[in-house]
Amino acid sequence: MEVVVARIGRPHGVRGQVSVEVRTDSPGERFAGGAVFSTDPAGVGPLVLESARDHNGVTLLSFQGVTDRNAAEQLRGVLLLADVPATRDDEPDAWSVPALVGLRAERTDGRAAGEVVGVEHGPAQDLLVVRQPSGSLARIPFVAALVPVVDVAGGRVVLDPPGGLLEGDGAPEDAR
Repeated sequence: MEVVVARIGRPHGVRGQVSVEVRTDSPGERFAGGAVFSTDPAGVGPLVLESARDHNGVTLLSFQGVTDRNAAEQLRGVLLLADVPATRDDEPDAWSVPALVGLRAERTDGRAAGEVVGVEHGPAQDLLVVRQPSGSLARIPFVAALVPVVDVAGGRVVLDPPGGLLEGDGAPEDAR
């Protein structure tokens, strides 16, 4: 299964290096010289990594064939994808985003809350993005206290958020 490990940002310097927004827990493993990345959009890749380095807390990457600032600018916004195993036995509470997308979301009392449509990576924790029955999106902090059950095999997640995060929970804005 392929997952996003980085999003390419702006060029750095004139020799084709790019800054990246890292979206992996193991950048040292992912960004080793010679690594091959699929891309989104697919027509840009595959990209072969020449080198990676840290520059004042910013990860900079160089790719084969990207030798100047103009070529690097063409990569801005491209997502780098890497193959990962479907399950990770070393982390029982780790789920890939593709495994979560499409799961039915329900409340602890069994009422429908919508469908999981994504995961956003926040500064404090990940946010489970749920499309509610009305079509609006709710962002639920993806922590055990608020998402006590993740049952990928059963096709569902159970949500126990505080008032105001989901529609129909009696919050004042629902009374309008």
